[in-house]
Amino acid sequence: MNIMLTCAGRRNYLVKFFQEALGNRGQVFAGDASAEAAALQDANKGFVLPPINHIDYSDTLLDICQQHQVGLLIPLHDLELPFLARQRDRFLKIGTFPVVSSPKVIDICFDKWKTFKFLEKMGISTPKTYLSFKEARKAIAQGEIAFPLVVKPRWGSASIGIEYPEDDEELELAYRFSKKLLTRTLLAEVSSSEPEQSILIQERFFGQEYGLDVINNLDSCYTTTLVKRKLAMRAGETERAITVEDNQLKNLGKKIGQKLGHVGNLDCDVIMSSKGYRVLEMNPRFGGGYPFSHLAGANIPAALIAWANGEKVDDHWLRVEANIMSAKCDRLVNIN
Repeated sequence: MNIMLTCAGRRNYLVKFFQEALGNRGQVFAGDASAEAAALQDANKGFVLPPINHIDYSDTLLDICQQHQVGLLIPLHDLELPFLARQRDRFLKIGTFPVVSSPKVIDICFDKWKTFKFLEKMGISTPKTYLSFKEARKAIAQGEIAFPLVVKPRWGSASIGIEYPEDDEELELAYRFSKKLLTRTLLAEVSSSEPEQSILIQERFFGQEYGLDVINNLDSCYTTTLVKRKLAMRAGETERAITVEDNQLKNLGKKIGQKLGHVGNLDCDVIMSSKGYRVLEMNPRFGGGYPFSHLAGANIPAALIAWANGEKVDDHWLRVEANIMSAKCDRLVNIN
């Protein structure tokens, strides 16, 4: 079996994890829009792909998967998930299994307003969220929420356009700025369908943040939740973390995984505030926090390969050892 990681960027660690899990049974390919992407250098073979929003993106990727007998396709960027979810059957017809959730699941996670409504309906605590400036101002006046707040894109990725206003003046400026900035980012196209409802205003919580890897198998059945306490962040991604044993968070992950029905890894951000746990984000892909689970004993790449091959999954792959602290670091690679 060969495996393709798309939008691989600088995720060399994922290339290595899949290579180690696959062993001599196949090759791990990496694709990216840039020929200079670091992950392409560690892959068995690298491919330069069109930008995600290019009309030829799906067809180009389909051709590569067919020509190189790719058995598992692992997308790593939020913006490609909706495209690949809609093209899922085309890949299955050529023998490639895309580890991507259904269009409905992708929509719930990518549209942060729908994320809020999904969690609210389930009775899971999450920050109060407002779809319009007027509604948020009314909530402030009625004492439902208070500064500081969060202003962020409704369809978000990689912490783009997030602001933290601390008073009325900053809120108005942040709202207008974020709305204008959105038109100049990768999120412009996905936000264009509802431009007047493209920015969310949300209550802000302070406290200890946690990252969950909520794992479902390839049939969307829940299997496990891996929990890390975040120790440091860098550019919106976990930089240092320690694995923890927390049954409350594990049960929270189980509840979400069973109800959502995603495929593979759901990267879930949670904060422990003075009011208890609050779910902040859900992203149905490998997130920046997965390496900390892997270094603590989990092996989700091996589990995905086993599921795809109809093989038994080792229970050890679905567990982490508690109190394992690890940190990311930069390294240089030569560009060939």
